[in-house]
Amino acid sequence: QVQLVESGGGLVQAGGSLRLSCAASGRTFSSAGMGWFRQAPGKEREFVAAISWSGGSTYYTDSVKGRFTISRDNAKNTVYLQMNSLKPEDTAVYYCAASKYYSGTDPRRFGSWGQGTQVTVSS
Repeated sequence: QVQLVESGGGLVQAGGSLRLSCAASGRTFSSAGMGWFRQAPGKEREFVAAISWSGGSTYYTDSVKGRFTISRDNAKNTVYLQMNSLKPEDTAVYYCAASKYYSGTDPRRFGSWGQGTQVTVSS
């Protein structure tokens, strides 16, 4: 089981940027698919971005393409989400997730989750 801790959330004005980090413990991080999900008040958790174990494949939901970038540093056991041109509709709690064999959009296939970090974008 991979233990995950997110950081980097906060309050930012529309058009601003934030970089989220997700630090993982455990020797299996370098072989795990990683994902970022978010959940706004009153809404279901939704997929944001994912990256394969090698970093060679990345996936994004349409609403963040061209604005968000997912990356990972396996030497540091850390995955990042660089968020640019933020919009008020990006406001949510952002969660990092890990999967032993999967790096796609389905949250049910991620077995490890962090506690979440709040991102608030003001207009």
